[in-house]
Amino acid sequence: MKIITWNCQGALRKKLDIILLKKPDILIIQECESKEKLFLDSNNQIPLDSYWYGNNIHKGIGVFSFSDYKFELLEIYNPEYRYIIPIRVTGYGHSFILFAIWAMDNKENYNARYIGQVWLAINYYKNLLSESVILIGDFNSNKIWDYKERVGSHSSVVSMLADRNIHSLYHKHLNKEQGKENHPTFFLQRNIKKSYHIDYCFKTVAKYPQQKKLIIFGFFSAAADQFLFVML
Repeated sequence: MKIITWNCQGALRKKLDIILLKKPDILIIQECESKEKLFLDSNNQIPLDSYWYGNNIHKGIGVFSFSDYKFELLEIYNPEYRYIIPIRVTGYGHSFILFAIWAMDNKENYNARYIGQVWLAINYYKNLLSESVILIGDFNSNKIWDYKERVGSHSSVVSMLADRNIHSLYHKHLNKEQGKENHPTFFLQRNIKKSYHIDYCFKTVAKYPQQKKLIIFGFFSAAADQFLFVML
């Protein structure tokens, strides 16, 4: 199974062919335009299943299947954590819960923004974490910002997931410490000197075979400056 997450920074219809060359089974896109806008008058490959949520047609989060994996939004979904989407994924004899994540600002509650939002969400969905899960996307977070006031820090999120044997594949596969990553996934203001690792793929480790390969692709251009994670 190959999963790709990418914050495309809008206008995905103009960039989708770049990602499809990587032949994803499941594609998670942040800052994604609506399905209608994305595939209207488009030569892009049509996904076999999809889910999209957003406040307007230009910017939301999209989850697309380009294989036989099927999606079902869980009834427990709480729109208070609007861009942390719990989806049941089934296919090829497997079933797991996918949390598609785009950690956002929160103007109503400053302390619940970004990683604080993820912390609140995983506590709300904590009963689901006993199943086989994948949490993947743009967390907008890193351990280096633990000093910032939040309802939950980056380290507290990592610790809570680890207690349930859910780990970052990047850190586990490459034996890296949180906050000491060698591969940035984001360039602030497209400045290579302002690089950060803020995108993650956490996965239940015990219930899956040993990870064979983890590949990180990257883009650094006017069109897109956020890296991709690919899981094989």
